[in-house]
Amino acid sequence: MEIFDLKDDPYLKILRPLVEAYQAFFQVGDRHIRSMGLTPPQFDVIVELGGTTGMTCAELSQSTLLAKASLTGILDRLEGKGLLERLAVPHDRRATHIRLTRTGETLYRKVFPAQANFMHPYVERAFTKEEITVMTGMLIRLRNSCQREI
Repeated sequence: MEIFDLKDDPYLKILRPLVEAYQAFFQVGDRHIRSMGLTPPQFDVIVELGGTTGMTCAELSQSTLLAKASLTGILDRLEGKGLLERLAVPHDRRATHIRLTRTGETLYRKVFPAQANFMHPYVERAFTKEEITVMTGMLIRLRNSCQREI
């Protein structure tokens, strides 16, 4: 097995800045989400359900990238706050349909634009619209390359 020279390999040089950028971006967003009384996973669930008629737990787990085991506790807490409701799915006793309550939908209409507006300047300062388009494509290609191994 060949040992890579980390100092000169351009493919490996991207890793640290990529992880550091993700961590910095996440920390800034995390603080703002928490200032609105939510955790990032709760925010993610509310944003995915907002403006929809809801979805099954399996669909929600896939769209939020949260594990089903984690999702159950998050849904319990949001349901306890009166922000969402669980409904039986006709003809499939194993499935549960999740949707926001009116209170949850109102919260979605408040927190989603607030978070988007809060994060926008960080991206706008760093990249032009053209760079965002190119980078989005590149990040999707990187994600797809990694997903081939999963």
